[in-house]
This record gives sequence, C-alpha cells and structure tokens, in this order.
Amino acid sequence: MKVKHRVSEYRRRMRARGLRPVQIWVPDVRSERFAREAHRQAGIVAGSDELADDQPFVEAITASWDEE
Repeated sequence: MKVKHRVSEYRRRMRARGLRPVQIWVPDVRSERFAREAHRQAGIVAGSDELADDQPFVEAITASWDEE
C-alpha cells in the first residue's frame, strides 16, 4: 500500500470518527534566532523585580474567578 493511500485512508477514518485535521505552526526551538529571542525575554523576566509596580495594576483590573 502506497503512503499516499495509507494517509488518505487514515484521514478518512478519522473524519468518520468526527475529527478533522488541524495544522499549526510553532517556533523552531532549534534555531539560533529562537535562542536569541528566548535569552532576550528571559533577561526581561529576570529584571522584572525592577518593574514591581506592574503587578498591583494587573491585580486591580483582573476579575476574580469567583466573580464570574
């Protein structure tokens, strides 16, 4: 059985079960660009103690789970 036929049969069976294919694109965590950006963002998070006034603001505008 050829790969193309196996794939189409698999997809047919999955659709018969009420499922549908979904394709998503995610960052390539192996790339140098990703590593640089992750390092940059980690530095921002590490320095977040300097931005301590943000958290009270976030809490002030956030609804409690119990209120919904």
